Amino acid sequence: MKDIAIHSQEKDIREDLPWKQINTDILRSLDNPRRGYWYSIIVCLVLLAIGFTAEVIQYQHGMGMSKNHPHMWNLYIATFIFWIGMSHSGTLLSAILHIVHADWRKPIYRFAEAMTTFSLMTALLFPVIHLGRLWNFYWVVPYIPSRGTWPNFRSPLSWDGFAIMTYLTSSALFLYIGMLPDLAIARDNTTGWRKRLYSTLSLGWCGNDRQWRVFRKAYMLMAIFLIPLAVSVHSIVSSDFAMSINPGWHVTTFPPYFVAGALYSGCAAIITLFILLRYYFRWEEYMTLPILEKICKLTFAIAMMWTYLNLVEFASVWYGHDVYGKEVLWGKMTGAYAPAFWSMMFFGSVLPFTLAFRSLRRHIPTMMAVSILLNVGMWLERWMIVSPTLSQSFYPWSWDVMWPTLTSWAIVLGSFGWFGLLFLVFVKIFPSVSMYEVKEMVYHRKLATEKAAARVGGAAPAYGAHMKKEDAV
Repeated sequence: MKDIAIHSQEKDIREDLPWKQINTDILRSLDNPRRGYWYSIIVCLVLLAIGFTAEVIQYQHGMGMSKNHPHMWNLYIATFIFWIGMSHSGTLLSAILHIVHADWRKPIYRFAEAMTTFSLMTALLFPVIHLGRLWNFYWVVPYIPSRGTWPNFRSPLSWDGFAIMTYLTSSALFLYIGMLPDLAIARDNTTGWRKRLYSTLSLGWCGNDRQWRVFRKAYMLMAIFLIPLAVSVHSIVSSDFAMSINPGWHVTTFPPYFVAGALYSGCAAIITLFILLRYYFRWEEYMTLPILEKICKLTFAIAMMWTYLNLVEFASVWYGHDVYGKEVLWGKMTGAYAPAFWSMMFFGSVLPFTLAFRSLRRHIPTMMAVSILLNVGMWLERWMIVSPTLSQSFYPWSWDVMWPTLTSWAIVLGSFGWFGLLFLVFVKIFPSVSMYEVKEMVYHRKLATEKAAARVGGAAPAYGAHMKKEDAV
């Protein structure tokens, strides 16, 4: 046991894991999570109830409950950008790491892709909530001109609708296609309603040679398609701001800045969910400390890139000739929003240095706290993009420092409950670790080890010869 523990501390995964045990361990998550899982469900339900109640109050009494005047964009749009950003890392990193054959992604990519889908579903709530009169959303959707209304297709707001819906559809399809072999395994190992559900969703998958060849090609093509799509979505969201002439928004570096911020917050969220799932389902064998370390290193690299882009933006404004932009930047640093600005800088640029130390990267409670605080910093970043500029824009009647009301905060908290509930229900119904890819990972890692040993000792690799029949499940 001691040898196994030391082994799991140093390698991404144990190379002697039997394939049958992988099936058993992952499918056990559909039945018996730890008690903490159910406590999390209760917390999410409470948050969702708070948010729903606040939305009903706002619906009945109007947008004055969220104090959206004189700024129309405030907490809701900042939170919309936060959720859109959160959605990026899952599918984007999964697709990039799949193309470059980084096999350490295999135990974690499934829940990261699910995070993308549910983050987008959460983000889409906020433009509707932001309208106040919910039924007016019907007139905002870009539809064919049969009712005599032509949306402005030159507006980035219209592009947002197309880009986000395309990304949501593609991400959900990418997640579903990647699950097909595991749905078939679940179908063959469950009974009752679960068996009927998995039988329908697995589309008759039997794992023959033709199905695997088609599956591999389709999955790779979707991965290639999703990378530019994911980058374009957040670039378009950044264009909502960058194409205006407002000081602080009219910045050419906004698209890469938004993409870097999105990857940053998404990676931090992956660390949080990684730790939670490892605890809920006793997945210490699959969500190992070396894999957590790799995610932390990736997050640290992206954090430094985000910090660099921030400094570039500050320097270009400071040394430029835009006095209005300089005034907004100085207002962020020294004005009413200064506590939020410096908190953003600390959480976003200083705190990530904890990820540079191996002992801290391997300390689960520390990483849990750091990952949450990193996302607090990234939420503040979105708040700093939206509110300070609106409080010092070119319209004197809008010069006002605005803080969210309790109603606004309650709706934002409700969105976390909504996201958490969707995610927790998903991981309880579907295998959130890819069984077939973990088996591939174990097989290739063991084969590589035996080849290396054979080169040293002059013997032939033996894994294929002694692989047990029951392992080939």
